[in-house]
Amino acid sequence: MTQTTAIETTDAVIHEALSVIDKALSQMMSRELVSSGEITDVLLDVRTLLTMPVAASAPR
Repeated sequence: MTQTTAIETTDAVIHEALSVIDKALSQMMSRELVSSGEITDVLLDVRTLLTMPVAASAPR
């Protein structure tokens, strides 16, 4: 794997994480109360995306 591919993959993972955050924020902004379970789910989704192995997420 070249350095360029690793950077592109990292950028894709970051972009996906930002998409998850943006979607969750738009849903939660319209609510007065948000459960801790829902916040935990969002944080776990983001953590999973950011810690994905680079090789596993690279297109083949």
